[in-house]
Amino acid sequence: MSGTINPPDGGGSGARNPPVVRQRVLAPPKAGLLKDIKSVVEETFFHDAPLRDFKGQTPAKKALLGIQAVFPIIGWAREYTLRKFRGDLIAGLTIASLCIPQDIGYAKLANVDPKYGLYSSFVPPLIYAGMGSSRDIAIGPVAVVSLLVGTLCQAVIDPKKNPEDYLRLVFTATFFAGIFQAGLGFLRLGFLIDFLSHAAVVGFMGGAAITIALQQLKGFLGIKTFTKKTDIVSVMHSVFKNAEHGWNWQTIVIGASFLTFLLVTKFIGKRNRKLFWVPAIAPLISVIISTFFVFIFRADKQGVQIVKHIDQGINPISVHKIFFSGKYFTEGIRIGGIAGMVALTEAVAIARTFAAMKDYQIDGNKEMIALGTMNVVGSMTSCYIATGSFSRSAVNFMAGVETAVSNIVMAIVVALTLEFITPLFKYTPNAILAAIIISAVLGLIDIDAAILIWRIDKLDFLACMGAFLGVIFISVEIGLLIAVVISFAKILLQVTRPRTTVLGKLPNSNVYRNTLQYPDAAQIPGILIIRVDSAIYFSNSNYVRERASRWVREEQENAKEYGMPAIRFVIIEMSPVTDIDTSGIHSIEELLKSLEKQEIQLILANPGPVVIEKLYASKFVEEIGEKNIFLTVGDAVAVCSTEVAEQQA
Repeated sequence: MSGTINPPDGGGSGARNPPVVRQRVLAPPKAGLLKDIKSVVEETFFHDAPLRDFKGQTPAKKALLGIQAVFPIIGWAREYTLRKFRGDLIAGLTIASLCIPQDIGYAKLANVDPKYGLYSSFVPPLIYAGMGSSRDIAIGPVAVVSLLVGTLCQAVIDPKKNPEDYLRLVFTATFFAGIFQAGLGFLRLGFLIDFLSHAAVVGFMGGAAITIALQQLKGFLGIKTFTKKTDIVSVMHSVFKNAEHGWNWQTIVIGASFLTFLLVTKFIGKRNRKLFWVPAIAPLISVIISTFFVFIFRADKQGVQIVKHIDQGINPISVHKIFFSGKYFTEGIRIGGIAGMVALTEAVAIARTFAAMKDYQIDGNKEMIALGTMNVVGSMTSCYIATGSFSRSAVNFMAGVETAVSNIVMAIVVALTLEFITPLFKYTPNAILAAIIISAVLGLIDIDAAILIWRIDKLDFLACMGAFLGVIFISVEIGLLIAVVISFAKILLQVTRPRTTVLGKLPNSNVYRNTLQYPDAAQIPGILIIRVDSAIYFSNSNYVRERASRWVREEQENAKEYGMPAIRFVIIEMSPVTDIDTSGIHSIEELLKSLEKQEIQLILANPGPVVIEKLYASKFVEEIGEKNIFLTVGDAVAVCSTEVAEQQA
């Protein structure tokens, strides 16, 4: 329906202007309570329409699609070819050569025997290959999660005094990390991991990388007595306290030589992408060469610390070692929740990155179920928390991986290593493992990303630096807590203090824009146009009302100072206001009454369907008058400016 408003005579010529025809702002048809609830649930939990492929299918086809949804391998295996296998075989062998030495080193970060690092690159990748939707991600232990598990578990149980219970706590944490991850995916709550902002993750990862590198100074320098704390002050104090008699020069030579070698190979791989395999096999070559020389010259007799014995054989069953009761049960839940969240955030970010590069889609909730399942099964087969490794996934990508079969190939190689080769690692020096870890974690320090964050958003940079400094100066868990707190604080700030701007008309147009962004945009005499760039809820309704009142006072003062017409209309541009609650409506009612006392009329322009429906339901439309709700700012200004001119005449 449309209405007609006849403005007064214009220009003093005696001729009447043609009537201004404007479209009414209509409320959407009422859908009913159940339909509203259904719509909200669908948009919140099923925005990706996961059941769309099931429509119109036979029961047998639906059953097959259901199985395929849980095990995506059933879908792509039917199209698997020898050409794809060739790419997966090369990629799998390449990442296996990288993961074996890394796994042994990462296990030390978690304060468990090296074999558990290898176990964690056998069972979890096999589970993920069947259930995961990413073609490129490489599964296994990673540095940050290993450090997090080691730090949190060590704070509860001393791994040296009580190694059996410590290991049980690690398995318990892994089990509940998997339950947490799979639960989020099953309940379609994957959006919760997005509350940890990119800036916070950059800072946390950078701080964790430095902390991990500092922890490696024990093995790199050959120090026997080292602090259990992770903060930089305690670590450096421990390093220099042992400087006179605790350092071993042979160990330092081994570590420094091979760290240089590893960094040079990384540089070569970055300069020439065709030589991606050089930095990929460099860690294994380093382990082989260093182990050979330590054995030949019996450097272990000269104080060089070595890995010693690694048990042969694949993963033993460990389900009986998980705490399902007792004093360590709740600690396992807590540690699993924290470490599982970090592992999940890292894996999903990696999967999305490579999916975007290859132009295919991953299902975030399916990824969570796959990651959670592999960790639950892993906890029962002597594994600790595994996730996606960025360094290995990058190598996997550059090696020409086609499908998740590369993870199967890697797992087979690791299994063969566990069965036949582990005795050969006996004389591997700890210094080479330290060098491998240092070279791996340096890539987690993303200075370019931090600079970009500073340029874009100072609050984001605060979250980044808060997480970074918290990790290196206090502890990993405090750094993570700071990252989460600052991320939530930013959300609360944006929700409670939405942007409100004054709009003006651009020259030679009927377009109204922010006067700060467009200085040429002219304000209309006697009219104040305000835009609220947010939904109006209980958390920000008072701020919106008070901010609008302040704009009115300031504009009234400016009008009086410059001899301009006093404000007679306040137009609120409502198109960015996606929703409003009872508190929001109440605050607008208060604003309306406050303006009426000042002989100022409140006008609403272009409220959306949700907003206008609630305004009708609350009877606010009757209170303000339907004639004072316009479809566009231009329509509102056309009518209001005529009335201002009439009042000035």
